[in-house]
Amino acid sequence: TMNVEHEVGLLVEEIRRLGTRNADGQVSVKFGVLFADEKCANLFEALVGTLKAAKRRKIITYQGELLLQGVHDDVDIMLLQD
Repeated sequence: TMNVEHEVGLLVEEIRRLGTRNADGQVSVKFGVLFADEKCANLFEALVGTLKAAKRRKIITYQGELLLQGVHDDVDIMLLQD
């Protein structure tokens, strides 16, 4: 398996690719957009696990603990580091 640091790095790249910048200059993307993206689907074996790891490392933030497809499609995932 790929190491977590590497996966988190890839996640940051994908959030930048798919996300939009808000007024504060922070990049965010909806969970549903990330989840439905074909490249992300092929890249991440466990997207939710990678998101949790990135959140623990304070690289991203989002509301709630566990994100579920469908239920949490509108949850914003925010990049904390640029």
